[in-house]
Amino acid sequence: MMMEDLLSHAWKSWRDGNASTLIDPTLCATSIRDMMRCIHIGLLCVQEDLNERPSMASVILMLSSFSLTLPIPSEPAFFMHTSTNPEKPLFEQYSSSTSDPSRLKSKSRSSQPSVASEISMSDIYFR
Repeated sequence: MMMEDLLSHAWKSWRDGNASTLIDPTLCATSIRDMMRCIHIGLLCVQEDLNERPSMASVILMLSSFSLTLPIPSEPAFFMHTSTNPEKPLFEQYSSSTSDPSRLKSKSRSSQPSVASEISMSDIYFR
């Protein structure tokens, strides 16, 4: 049995023209047009090319102005397909695959060396 992650499912649904199937039917009181726009903006935010992703200021503008025409999103940064055993709950499959020491060793040998990244910390002061 093949399962796909939410992003892959959303992208394929949007690309195939049936993104409305992503919307929970119990949300019928809310505007379908608004929800479709949110899905569209979400797909813009996860495009593979970082330079094509909108800034937060652009996202806010897109959400607040319906007069803006949204660009067509390109393919998301990743697709994740996993094969699952329908007899075994997903959390058990995950825990067994991550706790296998031989798998971790083989994975660490083939992986790229890690790169240190800078992290900024902000102190929050309450008023």
